[in-house]
Amino acid sequence: MAKEAKLPINKGLSKEEQIGFYRDMVRIRRFEERSLRVYQQGKIGGFLHLYIGQESIAVACASLMGDHDHMITAYRNHGHALAVGMNMNECMAELLGKATGCSKGKGGSMHFFAPDKNYWGGHGIVGGQIPLGVGLAYGVKYKGQTGSAMAFMGDGAINQGAVHEAYNLAALWDLPAIFIIENNGYSMGTSQERSSSHPAEGLAARAEGYGMAWENINGESLFAIRDGVGRAIKRAHEESKPTVLEIHTYRYQGHSVADANAKKYRTKEEIDDYRKNHDPLNVYRLYLLDQKIMSEDEMKEIDSEAKQEAEVAAQFADESEFPTAESITEDVYWEADNPDQRTSEGRLFFND
Repeated sequence: MAKEAKLPINKGLSKEEQIGFYRDMVRIRRFEERSLRVYQQGKIGGFLHLYIGQESIAVACASLMGDHDHMITAYRNHGHALAVGMNMNECMAELLGKATGCSKGKGGSMHFFAPDKNYWGGHGIVGGQIPLGVGLAYGVKYKGQTGSAMAFMGDGAINQGAVHEAYNLAALWDLPAIFIIENNGYSMGTSQERSSSHPAEGLAARAEGYGMAWENINGESLFAIRDGVGRAIKRAHEESKPTVLEIHTYRYQGHSVADANAKKYRTKEEIDDYRKNHDPLNVYRLYLLDQKIMSEDEMKEIDSEAKQEAEVAAQFADESEFPTAESITEDVYWEADNPDQRTSEGRLFFND
C-alpha cells in the first residue's frame, strides 16, 4: 500500500486523515459484529446482510464526497451509512425496529437513510437502487451542480434489466453517475463464474456496450479505491460523464445471516486465505504500523472505543420504544404529514 499511498490523490493526506480512515473501518467492523450478536439473540426481525470484509470500499468512497456528491446502495448498507457519518445509535435502533432508528423503525436492516448526508439508502430489491441513482445524477446535472451520484450494487445485480436501462440513460444523457459493483464473488450462494457471463476483463467491461469508461479496482487497498473512484468523480464533475467501476472484495459471512450454507458453496480454505492475507482492515493496519503512522497501543485504543460505542448502541436500541400503531400512516405521503403545505388535489386515504 505504500506505493499506492503516494498516488496524487493520496499523497496529500494528513496523518490524522489516515488514522480517521482506520477508525471508520474499525467502527464498521465492530458494529457489524455486535449486530450479529443482537440478531442471534432474536432481537432483529427479517434479514441481516453484514459488510464484514468490505469496509475499505465504503470508507474510501465516502472520503471523496463533496457537497453535491450522493450515495445510494443495496441491502448491504450498514457500512456505507456509518462511513457517511450516521451514528451507531440510530443504526442499531433501526435494526431492532425502534422509533429512534434512522427510519423510525419502519425500514430495518436494509433501509438506512440520511438525506442530510446525501445518503439515499439502503434498498431491498436487487438492482432497484440503480435507476434511482441515475435519477440522483440527473438531478445534479439539472441543477447545474458540480457533483455525482455513486450507485452501489453487488455482482448479482449486474444481470438485472433495470441496471442496463440505467446504464443506457446515463450514457445517453451524459449523467454524472458512478456505478460501483462491489464484487464479493458470490450472488447469494452462487459463484460469479456460474451466474454471470463475462469477458476476461470482468463485469465492468460491459460498460463498453454503452460507450462508458470503466475500471477494475483492488478492494483490499483503501488507497487503490480512492485512486480509481477519484478518477470517476473527476470525470463526473468536469465532464458530466458516467463510469462503471468493479471493486473486487470478499465477504466473510453468508449472503445474509440466514444463509445456512455459507460454508458449503465455498471452502474453509478460501475464507481463511482472504481473512489472513487480504482482509482490507488488516492490510491497512499493517501499512499504518509499517509507516509508523500509528502504534499498536493507539490501535488497541481505537478498537476498544469502537467496541464500547457498539455496546452503547445495542443498549440504546434495547431501551428505545417501538413505533406507535398510530404512526403507521406517517411518512407515507409527504402532503399528509405536512397538510399546511399541500398543493395537490384529491383525497389521501389509508385503509383500516
